[in-house]
Amino acid sequence: MEKVSANGVLSRLSFLEAQSKQKTGAQPQSRVQELKTKVEELKKQRDRLRAEIFVHQNLQKLRTSMDNNEQVEMNDDSENAKLLRVMAKHTQLKDLLLAHHLIGGYDVIKTNQDKCLCFSLATAYQGDILETYNIEISVSQPLRIIRHNIPPFIPVMTLAEETDMQKNIRRFLDTLSLHLNAFTMRKQQLKLVKEQHLSVEVLETNALCSLLVLMLTEPNTNTALLCSLDYSDHTRGLPTRVTIQCEERDLSGSPQWQKNTALLQNTPVHEALQIMRKTGQII
Repeated sequence: MEKVSANGVLSRLSFLEAQSKQKTGAQPQSRVQELKTKVEELKKQRDRLRAEIFVHQNLQKLRTSMDNNEQVEMNDDSENAKLLRVMAKHTQLKDLLLAHHLIGGYDVIKTNQDKCLCFSLATAYQGDILETYNIEISVSQPLRIIRHNIPPFIPVMTLAEETDMQKNIRRFLDTLSLHLNAFTMRKQQLKLVKEQHLSVEVLETNALCSLLVLMLTEPNTNTALLCSLDYSDHTRGLPTRVTIQCEERDLSGSPQWQKNTALLQNTPVHEALQIMRKTGQII
């Protein structure tokens, strides 16, 4: 075994002690730098949050002024102030578009000191805007229909119950709009029949335009035909059942009149009559 001298042991101990001091001295130095870096990051985060709060507060002030049609003086007319105005306008438009989407695209205004909303439901046929109906609903719970100008033969209160207006007002408005548009379509078709087909006699109809009885005439024999259109589905502008009758003969077995019946059931009535007249089926 190699003999270790006292001097060698002392030298080794001195070396280990010096090495330990270097390690313990380097550790605090590294920790201090780490903390300084963390402080700088927190300062940057603080400054960013302050800037966001500033922007949010000014945007809110601008949005409030825009909603109330007021003018708000900014502290300066710098690029930042101009940018804030653009951002406020942008957020206002986004909110309006979102609200418009949520209520299904219906025009709405606040009434009764913001306690009610008045919805406008426009109707159209073949690209033409026709009647517009309005319904005012109290937004306090439970929701209540205050007033409207919807025709009395459309069951507004029944539709509100069936669609559960309290939980889904958009579903109620969509269903009501469907009934109104279908009614407008039927009424407009009846109007066009009277205007475009003078040889066709309207024998019977009703306020809802859900029943239409026409007198048609064959061109060769001048035979009268009784055409009945039943619109039992009040959400559609096309009839659910069509019958054509003739006192002189049975038309049920005629392929041509079966074709005409299908045409009347799947085509707006004024357009179907136009086709039948061009093909020589009626006068």
